[in-house]
This record gives sequence, C-alpha cells and structure tokens, in this order.
Amino acid sequence: MAGSWGSVLTGLVPLGLVVALSPITVIPAVLVLQAPRPRPSGLAFLAGWLFGLAALTALCVSATGLLGGLHRSAPNWASWVRVVLGSVLILFGIYRWLTRHHHTDSPAWMRTFSTIGPARAAITGTALVLVRPDVLFICVPAGLAIGASGLDLADRWTAAAFFVVVAASTVAIPILAYAAAGHRLDDTMSRLKDWMEKNNAALMATILIVIGVLVLYNGIHALA
Repeated sequence: MAGSWGSVLTGLVPLGLVVALSPITVIPAVLVLQAPRPRPSGLAFLAGWLFGLAALTALCVSATGLLGGLHRSAPNWASWVRVVLGSVLILFGIYRWLTRHHHTDSPAWMRTFSTIGPARAAITGTALVLVRPDVLFICVPAGLAIGASGLDLADRWTAAAFFVVVAASTVAIPILAYAAAGHRLDDTMSRLKDWMEKNNAALMATILIVIGVLVLYNGIHALA
C-alpha cells in the first residue's frame, strides 16, 4: 500500500501543477492584492478558490471512485487517460507558443479586480474554479487516479486534499505572504503583475508543454 500511496501522490503533482502554474490562476491572485482592501479581499478570494477546488475535486473523486472501486489498482484505461491528457497538453502548448503574439492582452474581467471587495472576491474565487474547463479537465483525471487507486477511504481523501493543496499553492503563497507582510510587498506584487500580464501567453505555452511531458511520462510509466 505504501508504494501505491507514493505512486498516487507522484501522479497527482503534475496534475496539480497544471492548475497551479496557469497564468489564469496566478494573475488573479496577484491582482486581488491591489484591490482597495487587499488583505481581506485576498483572504476571501483564497477561501473561495479553495472551496471551489475542493468541491470539484471531491465530486470527481466520488464519481470516479465508483469505477475505480472495482479495481485493487488503477486500470489500464486510467493510465491511457494520462497519456492522452499529456499529449493534448503538449500539442496545445505548442499551439499557444506559436500563436503567443496574438494573446498578449489579459482578459477584460481581470481589470475588474481594481474595485473588488471581500464578498465579491470570495464569489469570484469559487467561480474561477467552476467555470474554467481547463480546471475540470485536470480534476477529472486527478479524481480518476485517486478513485481507482485501490487506497482506503481515508487515504483517498488525504490524497484529494494533497491535490487541492498543490493546485491552490500559487494562489495561497502570494495571498498569505501579503497577509503577513502587508504593504511591504506592494511594489513586488505590482512588478510581478506587470511581468505576468506581459508574458502570460509565453508562460502558459511553456507550462503546458512541461507539465504535459510529466503527465505523459507518468501515463507511459504506469502502462509499463
């Protein structure tokens, strides 16, 4: 069981990083810290993000657990899902790199963060998880990997919590750092926001390719 536990967590890391390292994840977490009330708005956004991600992950684990519960170990088709997912991420990353000069502007909704308050920040954090197809696209294979792992109930939910922590890490780190350091991080966050907005397309392309390779490798390794 220890080997199975370790292999499940290892497989969840690249999936969580796809969500965590997406500019659409990191940029809003930085933008909310430039709201009129950055500390409460940031913490509310983080709470909403964690709630949405935990709810979606729990749904995927529960649904795929019905299928995976019939196996003592993950079935071959679960590994093939990772192979397909990794290949799609690599191809999409290459496409985004080739078209990166056409995707230099941040989405218009990001500009609304300049006036956001705590209540709307919490709702926005949850909504950003639930309405993004790329997050669902990752949570499904993550839930599949956990539900079909053969782990007992407590270990499955611990693995799900681990996935949520990884996926939410790039939202939590700047917000919690700002909550501790306050306005001393204003200049740093402002420079980070400007840099990420300018290079968001190239960042997304690079991250998709790197994570796609990791997911593809894990799928092939499981099949072997």
